[in-house]
Amino acid sequence: MGTSSMDISDDKDRYVTPSGIPLDAFYPPNEHLDYNSALGNPGQFPYTRGNFATGYRERLWTFRQYAGFGTAEESNERYKYLLGQGATGLSVALDLPTQCGYDSSDVEAEGEVGRVGVAIDSVRDMEILFNDIPLDEVSVSFTINGTAAIILAFYIVAAEKQAAEIGRLRGTIQNDILKEYASRGTWIWPPKPSLRLTADTIEYCADNLPLFNAISVAGAHFRDAGANAIQEMAFTLSDAVAYCEELTSRGRMKIDDFAPQLSFFFYTHGDFFEEIAKYRAGRRIWARIARERFGATNDKSCMLRAGCVCGGASLYSRQPMNNLIRVAYENMASVLGGVQSIFTAAWDEPFALPTQESTTLALRTQQILAYETGVAKVVDPLGGSYFIEELTDGMEERIVEVMNGIERYGGMVKAIEQGYIQQLISQEAYRFQQQLEAGKRQVVGVNIFTTDDPTPDIRGYAMDERNASIQLERLANVKSNRDSAKVHRCLDDLAKASGQNINLMPLLLECARAYCTVGEITSVLKEIWGEYAQPVVF
Repeated sequence: MGTSSMDISDDKDRYVTPSGIPLDAFYPPNEHLDYNSALGNPGQFPYTRGNFATGYRERLWTFRQYAGFGTAEESNERYKYLLGQGATGLSVALDLPTQCGYDSSDVEAEGEVGRVGVAIDSVRDMEILFNDIPLDEVSVSFTINGTAAIILAFYIVAAEKQAAEIGRLRGTIQNDILKEYASRGTWIWPPKPSLRLTADTIEYCADNLPLFNAISVAGAHFRDAGANAIQEMAFTLSDAVAYCEELTSRGRMKIDDFAPQLSFFFYTHGDFFEEIAKYRAGRRIWARIARERFGATNDKSCMLRAGCVCGGASLYSRQPMNNLIRVAYENMASVLGGVQSIFTAAWDEPFALPTQESTTLALRTQQILAYETGVAKVVDPLGGSYFIEELTDGMEERIVEVMNGIERYGGMVKAIEQGYIQQLISQEAYRFQQQLEAGKRQVVGVNIFTTDDPTPDIRGYAMDERNASIQLERLANVKSNRDSAKVHRCLDDLAKASGQNINLMPLLLECARAYCTVGEITSVLKEIWGEYAQPVVF
């Protein structure tokens, strides 16, 4: 027999947020709150109440759906479908070989080609991926980190072949390599050369792609690995500080030259008010860091422009239809928190790649929220709530405390290299699992209101086993029809430049135009920079 309920006692441990902030029964007015310095109107420093004075009135958040699987042709069809159904931006999922710098023909790629994302070996795949999708009219986001600079080069060259206006390209490459070492694992080279490559892309975009975000500093994967909301924001902002220090230390750019193109990426999880307060506190902290630490004078440099995912680790395989409700509430928390783009996960993602039907329903979740509920009509509608303002202050205090601890450790790069961040995440993940198993963290259908009903028959996306063969055949054709001498020359030029104090993006673009592959480019840089070995964390 399953359980239909769980005893809800007056246990003081229940009245805390998932990150551990104690909650009072009610909140009186805060007589010490200085409106102008702590809040300000929407669109005004420190942006606690939102980046823009009119909020979503003039422009709704970007509706993205994360998609990419199998061959470039299959993904192209899904993108066209999503755009036809009202998506206003694309979010490209790439397979693990592409993310880790292997060609589809590499022995390390066997069994993984096109499985969790689309395979991109060369510019030819990128051309097919966006066939008949005008790249200077659609915002495109890539979840890519280790090979982000290479994928960006491929994307630019694909746009060139469309005769698109390069300066009008809009979108984002995630490109946040630091969090890969601590949470996700698609690293290739050691931190220092990887940080250099990230900085090169940011410099290049600042000079050539003014509407494109060269990085999305991504706390989402810290959260997926087990970090709580406070740690997610603290680690993300500490990463951003490391990138800004790398760029400004070069002496070629000041903060205002590139910061308006920095973006951020988070998960919105189930605790409704904590997530809203997280975004409000994060905006305020980043605004002050940009202005006071780095000397920003441009208002756009001080804006924490955030995208988010609703779903991910907050979805469960037990009673999976409950995930529909979870995603909807997380979507609303994201909007009330004031984010700029949202991806809503499909309810069946704990089982398999989503179907077209479940993906459409996830998109409809955003559309119903935007057009039927009225939550987008007023900017920061919870601003001034005694509870929300107190919780925002509490989040800020604790986020800054974690960031100060990282500073004392020697900064984010050192903290990652020595496994300190990994240790904090693993400890928090263990604490969460203990609370879940003890019933202190309640999840409907998992440890309360459970049933003995069998898991429903889920019809997930079925992988076509011929996809890998199609991809390998295309890769072979590309290699046999390109100018081999030009390929070798471009790779040699890249190898020589990798040891010099110059921006590598122009060299990567030449490699892309010569149809060099992801694996070839990655291998050349491995020979110069070596490979990363993860520290052992106890």
